[in-house]
Amino acid sequence: MKTNFFKSSLATMAAVAMFLGFIFTSCDSDTETSMSPTSTITDVVVANPNFSLLKSAVVKANLATTLSGPGPFTVFAPDNNAFAASGISSATINALSSEQLKDILLYHTLPAKIVSVNVPAGPNAEVVTAGGGKVYVTKNTNGVFVNGWKVTVPDIVASNGVIHALEHVLLPPTGNIVATAQANNDLTYLVAAVLRASQGSTDVAAALSGGGPLTVFAPTNQAFIAAGFPTIASIEAADPDVLANILTYHVVAARAFSSDLSDGQNLTTLNGGQVTVSLVNGAAVKGNGNTTASNITAVNIMADNGVIHLIDRVLLP
Repeated sequence: MKTNFFKSSLATMAAVAMFLGFIFTSCDSDTETSMSPTSTITDVVVANPNFSLLKSAVVKANLATTLSGPGPFTVFAPDNNAFAASGISSATINALSSEQLKDILLYHTLPAKIVSVNVPAGPNAEVVTAGGGKVYVTKNTNGVFVNGWKVTVPDIVASNGVIHALEHVLLPPTGNIVATAQANNDLTYLVAAVLRASQGSTDVAAALSGGGPLTVFAPTNQAFIAAGFPTIASIEAADPDVLANILTYHVVAARAFSSDLSDGQNLTTLNGGQVTVSLVNGAAVKGNGNTTASNITAVNIMADNGVIHLIDRVLLP
């Protein structure tokens, strides 16, 4: 959130809208009311008490006037429950600068009106946002998903576009997978392992910094400690090739959001092995060498070249 991706002008937004015109065809849907709405997107957000945190963010980001303009816009709108689920409170919003909030909110906004029937099936179809970033949308029998998060209420129609309520706040990526891990205090052991492994015959850091897309099941610091690495120094003393084999077992050469995971699913890893997903008692993933599955404790952490899910055990090939 500290990096500005979204300093584009309304002219840039219009240019992106023209680009999206090649992706999406009709902006009308039989699901819309036959009466023309008179409330703008800003009006709808202001009038709905479930969007009170979003309203505060829109006002502080100086986007209320923009979202009252002619548009058209599509806004994937986190409601108050979505902000809470994302760990974002009114105090968090107050602590962020207007530019930081603008970056986040424009990452939720498309410069075109896309009702749910016209959302591409995907899976994970790449869509350009109003600020030039990229989100990935999927429409299937389970609903509409953006970066793995579900649309809870689709097609709230406004005079200048449409709102789709979303279950989670979308945070724009701030770098590739390595940079994203380096910015996460729960992944300092993983970063140390990647750097040590890259001193051997496999440059793991380069692989995780490449174009992707990649999915990384990222063991937390506590997961490494439980696996027998009590300190960063113990990781730095480990055989780099052994670490490389373990680390590449945590990587899938595809973008797999939580919405893409299914119970009993086998995923092929970067080193040619397989891990098994379980969704019976919460989301988990198990390696061939593990007696117990690893719980997936956080999902859909965006990076420029993929997505990260945090896990509480190191996966063993």
